Amino acid sequence: MSLQICVMTPDCIFLNKEVDEIILPTNTGQMGVLSNHAPLITALDIGVMLVRTQKDWESVAVMGGFALVKQNQVTVLVNEAESKETIDPQEAEETFATAKATLEQAAGQKEKVEANFAFKRARARYQVIGA
Repeated sequence: MSLQICVMTPDCIFLNKEVDEIILPTNTGQMGVLSNHAPLITALDIGVMLVRTQKDWESVAVMGGFALVKQNQVTVLVNEAESKETIDPQEAEETFATAKATLEQAAGQKEKVEANFAFKRARARYQVIGA
């Protein structure tokens, strides 16, 4: 038996298909979901969501949100989602390098929080392109 996943952003339904396995970036670490998983709601962190169909893995950068798992249906509500096809590799690499440098140089508490948010977002996009 497979899972039905629906990834929704404020603008559109980003992904809606049957898959075999999902790995979600939760606020407490990665969480795998297989068929007949116990019902739950979890907060999602900024990171990479992995989706497996047959033998192929697909990476999706998700920018925080929530996931609901219930009766082999996984509903993912996120602020933003991007796949390998929607990310410019050169821009993602440059943004990642800039965000990393900014995080290392952040001085005040507010600067550190903002720099960490930008870094996590850039890192997720960079990981999706497979660099």
